[in-house]
Amino acid sequence: MDVADILDIAMFATACIFLLAGFPVAFTLAGTALIFAILGAMLGVFDLSFLRAFPQRIFGTMTNETLIAVPLFVFMGVMLERSKVAEELLENMSRLFGTMRGGLGISVTIVGALLAASTGIVGATVVTMGLLSLPTMLKRGYDPALATGSIAAAGTLGQIIPPSIVLVLLGDVMSSAYQNAQLSMGNFSPDALSVGDLFAGALLPGLMLVGLYITYQLMMAFFKPASSPALDASELAEQPGLGPILQALIPPVLLIVAVLGSILTGVATPTEAAAVGAVGATLLAGYRQPLLELAGHNDGPALRGGIIRLMSKIHINGLLPPVLAAASILGLFVLTSSFDLRLGLNTDSTTLQIARGAAYMLCAIVAWGMYVSLLRTLSNGCLGQVVRTTTEITSMVFVILVGAALFSLVFRGLGGDDTVHEFLNAMPGGVVGAMIIVMLVMFFLGFFLDFIEITFVVVPVVAPVLLMMGVDPIWLGVMMAINLQTSFLTPPFGFALFYLRGVAPPEVKTTDIYRGAIPFVIIQLLALVILSVFPEIATWLPEIVFG
Repeated sequence: MDVADILDIAMFATACIFLLAGFPVAFTLAGTALIFAILGAMLGVFDLSFLRAFPQRIFGTMTNETLIAVPLFVFMGVMLERSKVAEELLENMSRLFGTMRGGLGISVTIVGALLAASTGIVGATVVTMGLLSLPTMLKRGYDPALATGSIAAAGTLGQIIPPSIVLVLLGDVMSSAYQNAQLSMGNFSPDALSVGDLFAGALLPGLMLVGLYITYQLMMAFFKPASSPALDASELAEQPGLGPILQALIPPVLLIVAVLGSILTGVATPTEAAAVGAVGATLLAGYRQPLLELAGHNDGPALRGGIIRLMSKIHINGLLPPVLAAASILGLFVLTSSFDLRLGLNTDSTTLQIARGAAYMLCAIVAWGMYVSLLRTLSNGCLGQVVRTTTEITSMVFVILVGAALFSLVFRGLGGDDTVHEFLNAMPGGVVGAMIIVMLVMFFLGFFLDFIEITFVVVPVVAPVLLMMGVDPIWLGVMMAINLQTSFLTPPFGFALFYLRGVAPPEVKTTDIYRGAIPFVIIQLLALVILSVFPEIATWLPEIVFG
């Protein structure tokens, strides 16, 4: 082992140590890279001219259209959190399933899956469901471990069920790794791997995970009835009719279909679909929130008050009727899922003229709905909070991307790729052995590191090697995504556990939360085993959709 090999191993270990010590991710990656670049240059094993490629990498990151989906999906998730979607869903599902044993846990899982497909933000989902459902579950006699574990696990579904920020970031890293692997094997016309491929590949495994969660809760209700008792019919004011259930379900389901449907049908790219989701989330928030009186906001920022007064003068009758709000969401869905005017229709055909007229009318409805929704969310301060949160999260992600770009550049300059390639090739069992080692490393790092850190530190190092060994890129990406999902539930630093601890009642012990998360971590590992035995679960849908 030469000096360069020692340095690249030491560089990786040093980065992990600093991350465990709690230093900011972006500055840890960039600082460690610069230290080892200078050290390598002093020892004569690193060429500093390698760093000339760094500005090009930053420019490539900032101009990457795929990454534009990150702020759009974040905006969509935060806006939906403010629109009280979770509250209505939980209330109706709890009344629907509450009279059966384990019904509240099943309701939490179903709502978690719906929120995952419409928001994709773990913290918002866990906190919302923890505040709304945990007190009710404890009051009705649920075992604290089962209740907290169900809520935390349901919240993490946003990391595997698309659209997911994890899949967007992982898809970008995997796309680069796949191209590098093909170029290394002499394929100078490499195939592309898109975020849409990972979305399609993760859909069925995500639904499988939902099914496994519900199966576990049903088994607990059957074998340990005291852990998840049913509610008495007298405790429920009334069974929800079809109207309230549809009113709670249809808006988020339409939004999910509009976003995922536009991607899977090829009408829109993931970035374009993210924009559709952001618009749809704004319409939902505007529909659910009233326009506040201006008199109550005179103490707010002058600019906001001026904008509200100006818009109110233009605004007709003050409020948008519920029918127009519903038509706005329906129009958004129809536009993204049914109309693709790029298809080869005769420009003089009556069909095209009718389609254009309908599209223009629906665009006008959506524009009117957006105007009123922005007015409502601006008047009550919701829009400002959403924009601020979106900016903070997006800035964090992109600064980490810059630090990760420098880290990977220096790591490659020290020959780290070759070191990892030789190590994995030397594993007994060939591809299977290498895959098991990588999954174990990612799993144990998840006890201490965040998914973003693992995505940008570990995946760029190991993914090209595994892809060169013949591993299917979509299957590998989905396996890594499920593995990264466990990092939210593994003690002691699982973020879902922290979020839930922050909103749980004092009588719920931290050990109860940890104890409740363990069965769901085992279920996620079981899902990995099932997916490794039946990779078609991840590869079938992308082949059907994209060919």
